[in-house]
Amino acid sequence: MSEQEKKNQEENIENQGTVEEIFAEEETSKDVNELTKEDEQSMEELTPEQEQLKEAEAKIAELEAKIEELENRYLRLQADFENSRRRARLDMEAAQKYRVQNLATDLLQSLDNFERALNIQTENEETKSILRGMQMVYKGIMDALKREGVEPIESVGQPFDPYKHQAVMQVQEEGYDSNVVIEELQKGYMLKDRVIRPAMVKVNG
Repeated sequence: MSEQEKKNQEENIENQGTVEEIFAEEETSKDVNELTKEDEQSMEELTPEQEQLKEAEAKIAELEAKIEELENRYLRLQADFENSRRRARLDMEAAQKYRVQNLATDLLQSLDNFERALNIQTENEETKSILRGMQMVYKGIMDALKREGVEPIESVGQPFDPYKHQAVMQVQEEGYDSNVVIEELQKGYMLKDRVIRPAMVKVNG
């Protein structure tokens, strides 16, 4: 056999070995790919126990969300109930505290008339007797109102208070500080801590 033939034979053997290695590598790669796909498939496919566990977890999450929603609703209802009860209590307390306000307000005009009549100066004994009787009636009404918390507002000599006083005149007079009430033109009244009629006053400017 010539040297050239030997050389060709050796090259054929080497090429054959290379082809076989390539086929072997392709088969190995194919096997690995098939195994990977099978593994992924097996991971995606859950057993019945795993399916049941997954469904149970989803159900638990749903129930927990419903429980939280119900708890929040209960807390809101409880807060609304407490607010309603507090408002009802305050309304009852106010109604009890100021129960005579309407009656007192209706009587103010009559009290003004009593005071104007009692300021009449007379020398007639019969008229004086009538005025004494009126004074007793007036005092009885004022005492009854006082027991219910109705009292006149102090005005003359007091600093002007826009909550209690209604200024109808402003003057400049010596002997008085600025913004002080120097004369009361109509008496004002309070029911406990509530003004039911402000006093009409003259204020020093």
